[in-house]
Amino acid sequence: MDWGTELWDQYDIIEKHTQSGLELVEKYVKFVKERTEIEQSYAKQLRNLSKKYNQKRSSKDEPDCRLSSYQSFLDILNEMNDYAGQRELIAENMIMNICIDLTKYLQELKQERKTYLLEAKKAQQCLESTYKQLDSSKKRFEREWREAERAAQYAEKTDQDINATKADVEKAKQQAHMRARVAEECKNDYASHLQKYNKEQSQFYFNDMPVIFNKLQNLDERRIQKLAQGYILFSDTEKHVMPIISKCLEGITKAGTNVNEKNDTMVVIEQNKSGFERPGDVEFEDYSQGINRASSDSSLGTPKGHMDILGKNKSKNLWLFKRSKKFTSERSMPTVMEDFGHLPPEQRRKRLQQKLEEISKELQKEADQSEALGKMKDVYEKNPQMGDPASLATQISQTSQNIERLRGELNKYETWLSEAGVRGDALRYRAHSFNNNGAHEVLSPDAAHSDESTPDPSQAIYAEFDDDFEDEERAAPIGKCTAMYNFPGASEGTISMEEGEVLAVVEEDKGDGWTRVRRHNGDEGYIPTSYVTITLNK
Repeated sequence: MDWGTELWDQYDIIEKHTQSGLELVEKYVKFVKERTEIEQSYAKQLRNLSKKYNQKRSSKDEPDCRLSSYQSFLDILNEMNDYAGQRELIAENMIMNICIDLTKYLQELKQERKTYLLEAKKAQQCLESTYKQLDSSKKRFEREWREAERAAQYAEKTDQDINATKADVEKAKQQAHMRARVAEECKNDYASHLQKYNKEQSQFYFNDMPVIFNKLQNLDERRIQKLAQGYILFSDTEKHVMPIISKCLEGITKAGTNVNEKNDTMVVIEQNKSGFERPGDVEFEDYSQGINRASSDSSLGTPKGHMDILGKNKSKNLWLFKRSKKFTSERSMPTVMEDFGHLPPEQRRKRLQQKLEEISKELQKEADQSEALGKMKDVYEKNPQMGDPASLATQISQTSQNIERLRGELNKYETWLSEAGVRGDALRYRAHSFNNNGAHEVLSPDAAHSDESTPDPSQAIYAEFDDDFEDEERAAPIGKCTAMYNFPGASEGTISMEEGEVLAVVEEDKGDGWTRVRRHNGDEGYIPTSYVTITLNK
């Protein structure tokens, strides 16, 4: 079945249907284009999300990089970035294989349809022109035939008229004969036009228009077939990247299975092990001996010299704040930072070993450069045309200075490493008391090796008594300050504060950028001087 046979008289319907089909293609192209925009936006958001959480840092700046859970999270972010790339590929392929291809094909179909409709219109105009000629010849034949009839009737009437002369009769007959001949010519012309029109009409309805309709049918079927391929490509484009997307998802699953909690625990231990031993028991200090020195040794076995130790401890600043102040003031105490003395022994040894490896690599590099410069100088001396040996003097001198400097640093760090190895085994944490923050106050390394007698372990019995002594040790505030910004106080020895909070100033800034303050509940610590406005007592 075809349109030329079944729809021979439905030109308007065919024209409307083919136009509607082309509009459907345009609508589908627009749909796919909007889908690609969604894919591109989705991919962009995924990339931004991965970038936001994938802030690349060196292992020195981010110790957690060695943790499997942290590394797996980075792997997931990388897989998500690859996944976003596949979504972009889907959008790109849809644009190329569907939108651009269908748009180009649509333009060809529009032009082809326009050509067929013009052919149909031309054939219709040709048939209408022939029909007009036929109608004109028919009307002329009708008019001339009536004139011939009237001329014949007039000639007959004149012939019967007794008063008419022979000349009048002859003239009337000639006129009737002429009109009859003209009418016969018009009749023949009309018959000829009628035959021509019927032939062209048959050609129009049985040949020309069916061919055009069949061409339009073929065009519409090709449009439908191309549109169906576009529908399939809509699915196949995504199916094509599914294996890669599956690999991305498998990579995310693998990242989860690669997490090793035991290994992470070992990494945390390795990175943060201090090397100190656990604190021993707090020893009993019998203050009653100050009243009765002549009495025999206490039944609690209080060691001699305990009052001297107490006095010494009273006069010292707390190690917790003192050490924190040193290592937080990097700019004012560079030597402390250079030998990593602010770190616990285990971590200090590791950092010193890393520094030694870095210096050794630099030293080897300078030694290789020195050797190369020496060989080049020998070549210049033997072959002056290749270059002036004196031109290398500056470089050789600079390299020698660098080597001497690096050797000096190497010796310095080797000495520190040797000291760290001895001191790391000797240092011990010793709990003196608890401050108001609930943190242990730790004696300085000097106090840890004090020659004074060690307090008795039973000193914990007098914890409340010790607190009274601590209150006496506290210095009176020298002013107050108001926080201009929030400060987390995450580092050891610092104290947190919120914007607008009022704190008591215990110790002024010594030039290192830190001020010691006390909260109303007794908590003490250091804060950045630039974060507060200070008012000192007069």
